[in-house]
Amino acid sequence: MNGLNFSLDAPVTSISAITWGHLIYVCLVVIAAAVVSRVLTIYLKKSLTDKIKRSQLDILMRAVKYGIAVVAFLVILPYFEVNLSGLLVAGGFASIVIGFASQSVIGNMVSGLFLIIERPVSIGDTINIGSTTGTVTDITIFSTIIKTYEGIYVRIPNETVFTSPITNYVAHVARRFEYTVGIPYAADATVAVRIIKEVIREHPLALREPGPSVYVDELGDNAVNIKVRVWAPSSDWWDVRTELLWTIKAELEKNGIEIPFPQRDVWFRNELGGRVSVREEGPSSLTPAGDRDDTI
Repeated sequence: MNGLNFSLDAPVTSISAITWGHLIYVCLVVIAAAVVSRVLTIYLKKSLTDKIKRSQLDILMRAVKYGIAVVAFLVILPYFEVNLSGLLVAGGFASIVIGFASQSVIGNMVSGLFLIIERPVSIGDTINIGSTTGTVTDITIFSTIIKTYEGIYVRIPNETVFTSPITNYVAHVARRFEYTVGIPYAADATVAVRIIKEVIREHPLALREPGPSVYVDELGDNAVNIKVRVWAPSSDWWDVRTELLWTIKAELEKNGIEIPFPQRDVWFRNELGGRVSVREEGPSSLTPAGDRDDTI
C-alpha cells in the first residue's frame, strides 16, 4: 500500500511537480464531465424534441456542453497549482480587459439561450435585422448566421439579435402583397376589376381565405388606380406576386384595356402663328413647320 501511495505521489518528470495522482484525478474529472454531458444531452433530446425546433435544441445542448466543460476546467486548475484568485489580482489591468471581453461573450451566450426560449427566429426563416435581410442558415450559442439575397453570409452576435427589432417574413403561414394597377379613364373600371378578380381566382396559390381585395382606390392625374391585395403562402409569395402581375397585364390588354402613360395638355400664353413641328432630338423642341417634315 505504501508502494502504491509512493507511486501516485511520485512526480511525472524530474522537472515537474505534477504527480501521477494529479493526472489520474484529471482523467477522472474529464471522464465524469463527459459522462454528465452525454447524459444531460440525451435527456434534453428525449424530453424536448417534440417541444422545440431542432435548431433551438442543438443550441441548448451546445450550451450545456460548454458549461460542463468550463466547470471541469475550473475544478482541474487547482491541481496544477494555479491560484485563480491570485491570478486575477496579479493580472491587474489584464483582468479588467478579460472581464469586459467575457462580459460580451457571456452576453451573447445568455442571449442565445433567451432566443431558444422566446423562439423569434429559426433556421430557414427569412428575416430582417437592422440593415440585414436574408435567410437564417445557422444559430449558434454565440451568433446567428444570415445569408442575404446577394449570397453574402453575415454573422450577427446573438446579443444584437436579441436586443434588435426583428422582422420575420415567414413566421405566419400567409403573407399579403399588393399592386396599384392604373387603367385609362375611358375604360370600364367594373370590367377591369372583374378581370383582375378572375385572374386571381384562377391562380392555384392565391389564397381564398383570407381572400383577395380589388377596388378602385384613387382617381389619379392620368389613370383610375385600382388597388389589388392578395394573400399567398409565405413560402411562395414572391412567385405568386410576379406571376399574377404579368397575367393581369396580359388579360387587361387582351380585353382592350391598356395601361395608361402620363399625358399633359400644354397651353401657350400667346397664340402661335402657323404650324409647329417636333424635333427628333426631344419632344420639347419646337421649330417652324417649314424646317421639318414631322408636322402637327
